[in-house]
Amino acid sequence: MRANKATVLTFAEKCKSILSSNWQGQLNTIKADAKGSKEDIYRSKVKYICKRGKPYIWVPEKELHNVNVIVDERSSFAVANPIPGPLASLLRSIKKSPARVALIGDVVPLTDAKVKSATEVLKEVILTEQKAISESSYTVSGVLSSSDHSCTSRSENLKEVLEGDEKYVVYKFNQRSCMYVDGNGDTHEIDQEDMNASKADPLALLSAKLIDGINQSTARRRALMLFCLTYFNTNAKDAYMLSIDRKGFEVLSKVPSPALKDGYGQFQWKQFRLSLKEEARDVEAFCRQLVEMEEEAVKEVSGHSGLA
Repeated sequence: MRANKATVLTFAEKCKSILSSNWQGQLNTIKADAKGSKEDIYRSKVKYICKRGKPYIWVPEKELHNVNVIVDERSSFAVANPIPGPLASLLRSIKKSPARVALIGDVVPLTDAKVKSATEVLKEVILTEQKAISESSYTVSGVLSSSDHSCTSRSENLKEVLEGDEKYVVYKFNQRSCMYVDGNGDTHEIDQEDMNASKADPLALLSAKLIDGINQSTARRRALMLFCLTYFNTNAKDAYMLSIDRKGFEVLSKVPSPALKDGYGQFQWKQFRLSLKEEARDVEAFCRQLVEMEEEAVKEVSGHSGLA
């Protein structure tokens, strides 16, 4: 089923989902001895979790951020949609960026009591993902097990904060503004009330693992190519799952460019959005509908080719 406006997430929902699906982002703070040049911004990747929609950031003690925010709490925090495995390499090759969230606000250090509370939430986040994976069905487990665990597991990456030798200072990021930046670089400012009222997509927690698991499977990528043929009448030479949510998914496909004649010429990578028949309340429902769509696509193509 093709997508329309009612079958896609709002920008605020997309922002919440990205923040929930990732575990690291780029923190930017103003250097303590700043004099006004662009080089006066200090940047580094840091790990985080979201608690009641607010990012809580773990900054290694050795980082300059800890000195910078004593002088000036103003900062920005950028989090990209986690794109693992072969899809990441493809996006780099075609100079396409993953969608991302850009937050502007202040970083505030937590008291010892609040650090303890945030650490407990961190443990809960890790256990929630581990439980979701362990209780998944055979079909879902098959997809998840195909993914690169070290690159796609939020819990594995966050465990380093608890179990590693690194010491951290924990901050709460008090957001003043939010911007959604899509894969083409177009920006969309998010109203703060919309951001507060929105929730992360129920598939966000395991989205990176699902996407990579699908893309690591030759059979499932062939099915994505069949979707392009059956839903969009387009012959795809290759295809990758780009994003998923409760309403549908986006496929990045290698298709003939408009200049292609007689089967010869250039190809281009084009994005297609397909909607689910029913909103998927969880990963199980998404995978079930994906399998049904795969079976329907095979039947339709076989029927047209006289193989049914």
